Amino acid sequence: MSTAGLVLRHDRGTLVLDGLDALPADRQKLCLDLIAPLGVFPDERIGQRPRGPGLAYRALVTTLTKNGFALTDDARRYDDLALTSRRIQIPHPHQQEALDAWRAQFRRGVVVLPTGAGKSFVAELAIAETQRSTLVVAPTIDLMNQWATNLELAFDDPPSPSGDGPIPTPSLSPASRVVGLLGGGHNRLGPITVTTYDSAHIHLERLADRFGLVIFDECHHLPSPAYAQAALGLIAPFRLGLTATPERGDGTDSRLLELIGPIVYRRDIQDLEGDYLASYEVIRLRATLDDDERARYETARKTYRDFVERHRISMSQPNGWGRFLAMCARSEDGRAAHLAWREQRNIALRPKNKLELLESLLLRHKDDPLIIFCADNTVVLQISKTWLIPSLTQHTPGPERKRLLEDFNDGRLSALVTARVLNEGVDLPSARVGIVLAGSATVSEHVQRLGRLLRKRGDKRAILYEIVTAQTGEESISERRRDHGAYRR
Repeated sequence: MSTAGLVLRHDRGTLVLDGLDALPADRQKLCLDLIAPLGVFPDERIGQRPRGPGLAYRALVTTLTKNGFALTDDARRYDDLALTSRRIQIPHPHQQEALDAWRAQFRRGVVVLPTGAGKSFVAELAIAETQRSTLVVAPTIDLMNQWATNLELAFDDPPSPSGDGPIPTPSLSPASRVVGLLGGGHNRLGPITVTTYDSAHIHLERLADRFGLVIFDECHHLPSPAYAQAALGLIAPFRLGLTATPERGDGTDSRLLELIGPIVYRRDIQDLEGDYLASYEVIRLRATLDDDERARYETARKTYRDFVERHRISMSQPNGWGRFLAMCARSEDGRAAHLAWREQRNIALRPKNKLELLESLLLRHKDDPLIIFCADNTVVLQISKTWLIPSLTQHTPGPERKRLLEDFNDGRLSALVTARVLNEGVDLPSARVGIVLAGSATVSEHVQRLGRLLRKRGDKRAILYEIVTAQTGEESISERRRDHGAYRR
């Protein structure tokens, strides 16, 4: 065993290994051979000292110590905690099974559970068991605040604060100093810190070495290039991903294995329906085009399809849409094809008959709390104006959004209309009926929309209506987004 020591330190989201040049030549070679598969290589910018991503921290420490290298770990700045849970709650069997499976995978991996099945409680159990400084990463400010509120309720104050010196009293809960917030105007780290994917990326250098456990909520967002950089830079040896829909249309969900770990546990909607989720039914209704709409649709569709076929663009391929846009920008024919694509799409998504069917469903379910899902804000605002239904868009101010959601859950509002704002992460236990007027072809969006209705409340039975325009491209979109077990019934 070599007596010369290596020193591992953190440097702006990367790991640097010092002391290698003091080792005998054979030990230097062995060290380089061991760390190369971990993505750690000599960096000429720092005198050939090995550098690698923060993600390699756990494997690097384990590999070097196992092979007899004396290692001083100056990279880690996260703390051991002594959190006490306030919550008196016995986990459901699927929640305990998820935690056990994550633990068996050395506390690295993805848990897939449907909306309403208690993923956040699994995260609380993981935090309580791991007892390390924890970073929770959520996709939106609303979800960040929701996580912070729940975690402040769940955990007592630890004996001493962590983060950037003394932690000011949080605005969310004056009695608590457990939970810090980074993003949305907040800039405070705590033993548990909640942030957004955007803020984690922006503040990576500050966060990278401060957390031993990272929890990625709605982790299907993580493989996108900017967000993945945060996961690569964090040294956290323990990682938990939470999602109802890990699959991505671009195929990059395979990166979750690298960034978090394997899928360690999965239960889908149909596995938990009735016992832990509300029972439900899915009803598809066909809307039709009138003669004028049909003629305009066919004309625009032909212009668009002729252009695609002439340039041999396969719209079903991951790069199909990008190729189409690139070709459209190169000629007058291309610009005409793009306008034709928009025209045929708008006709298919917004025929008069869809609104007639919507009106009949609103009358049928006038006493049921319902949500109308659209593809874009133009239709959202049209429906809101026509039927005086409050709308939720990305432009709705935070306080107004909070009030509308509270009024809906408390029964003071019977309906909401939205495009994508309610697709994930919003708790709407009172919702019983969903009406999908239009949406994307992604399975994840469709499953998330169904999930908004499934939080169990009494003997609630949920209904999801999907209105699809017959004999248009929307039929194939509908088939693609229904490629999930929850719809095979």
